Amino acid sequence: MSRARNHLRAALFLAAASARGVTTQVAAQRGLSAWPVPQEPSMEYQDAVRMLNTLQTNAGYLEQVKRQRGDPQTQLEAMELYLARSGLQVEDLDRLNIIHVTGTKGKGSTCAFTECILRSYGLKTGFFSSPHLVQVRERIRINGQPISPELFTKYFWRLYHRLEETKVDLAVVEVGIGGAYDCTNIIRKPVVCGVSSLGIDHTSLLGDTVEKIAWQKGGIFKQGVPAFTVLQPEGPLAVLRDRAQQISCPLYLCPTLEALEEGGPPLALGLDGEHQRSNAALALQLAHCWLQRQDRHGAGEVKASRPGLLWQLPLAPVFQPTSHMRLGLRNTEWLGRTQVLRRGPLTWYLDGAHTPSSVQACVRWFRQALQGRERPSGSGPEVRVLLFNATGDRDPAALLKLLQPCQFDYAVFCPNLTEVSSTGNADQQNFTVTLDQVLLRCLEHQQHWNHLDEEQASPDLWSAPSPEPGGPTSLLLAPHPPHTCSASSLVFSCISHALQWISQGRDPVFQPPTPPKGLLTHPVAHSGASVLHEAAAIHVLVTGSLHLVGGVLKLLEPALSQ
Repeated sequence: MSRARNHLRAALFLAAASARGVTTQVAAQRGLSAWPVPQEPSMEYQDAVRMLNTLQTNAGYLEQVKRQRGDPQTQLEAMELYLARSGLQVEDLDRLNIIHVTGTKGKGSTCAFTECILRSYGLKTGFFSSPHLVQVRERIRINGQPISPELFTKYFWRLYHRLEETKVDLAVVEVGIGGAYDCTNIIRKPVVCGVSSLGIDHTSLLGDTVEKIAWQKGGIFKQGVPAFTVLQPEGPLAVLRDRAQQISCPLYLCPTLEALEEGGPPLALGLDGEHQRSNAALALQLAHCWLQRQDRHGAGEVKASRPGLLWQLPLAPVFQPTSHMRLGLRNTEWLGRTQVLRRGPLTWYLDGAHTPSSVQACVRWFRQALQGRERPSGSGPEVRVLLFNATGDRDPAALLKLLQPCQFDYAVFCPNLTEVSSTGNADQQNFTVTLDQVLLRCLEHQQHWNHLDEEQASPDLWSAPSPEPGGPTSLLLAPHPPHTCSASSLVFSCISHALQWISQGRDPVFQPPTPPKGLLTHPVAHSGASVLHEAAAIHVLVTGSLHLVGGVLKLLEPALSQ
């Protein structure tokens, strides 16, 4: 298989955008639609997804690419070539009314708020985001809904055949992190841009300081195109300001949601958590600016409410949100972000937080939710369970330390695999890592958690020796022998087994077949099962990875896979 074929994943999404389709991150216009067309003969949706998965970079080749990484500017040049091979030109994207959003934390929620606001005005919208939670078609939404399996399959095969016919060896295309060299920055003429909260993430690609990351994220700014950002630390905010000034991009600082609420009723948000107020404030500015510029046919400047006071950035307009804006904020849905599912004695708290700042926000949201909960009427205990995984170059020890104040009774770790074998589930396949790698990483997470427990019990204790990992398909992995300080942590080989142990058959929707052999062979699993079975209430926080949250949602909400 050629190098080009191994790295077309980005192009397969972005090159499918057209003046009648969807793009990154939010596009809206008054005549956007998707026409039903005949299906590719003998090709089902799952066949298309399986073929798409063969285009993923395999783990070994990914390591080689990291060692040989060249000029990142070549990635954008390669993206233009892929777009041309698909039958489109960059000029086709120029005709879309695009809102382009980047950031480290909250860019997806910001886009979800913005898109819902625009739909509340009767506009038709297209929305591209990454990654998906349950099905890959979620990445492309029209009017708030993922495109149908039929539409995805039709456009996938049409594009796949075009690229096959023009196959040449091209450079690697990285996808999904946003910023100067991301494939989405092929967008040249957005209507407005936004930068959500910045922090440390994707350090191997973006840099190891928040200032370097700010420089990358500011790469989406375009000359003369208004841009908005939320309040950031001084360093990254200064970098964004300088980046904007260099290309004559008018950059504005968003006023708080409290400032926009002044004189009117409080704004109700469809997404829980105090941190979502910052995302909603940015979304209101993006939607307000987009609507104004459309009314002026793309012309006109944003009128700042105050001149530059904070690091010489002018404050964006303070206005009274309209009834449509209020409706859009209230109706926003964004699965897997501060989401709560209540099922009998179980309450599942799902949040895909995966950076230090987002995990801190997740902890605040979880603890506030517990404080406001309804006390169970049963006589049994209330049990708190953490289900966690982290991927990529993130620091799991730092993230787990932030989760300690939640006072979990059990910490459960597993890979982002719904089942031990994912061959029958194309939407959840990932060839960029091996099974051994993900299982060993889960054992490392458990070690970090155990070490944190020991530090809390006695700061002078030495950490335990590294556990011997079980086989790649072992059902339950745990340090041997277990030590008393870490008796509350377990590692399972897939999400399904972890959920079976946590729920103990008490979730009325998640009712898998008889638990597999060996589920309770470890002493902690056996004793913990009794506690969970008798508990009056079980509060489960699922966090650390959006892919983990997606796998959990797939099992808890089967309708999402239909």
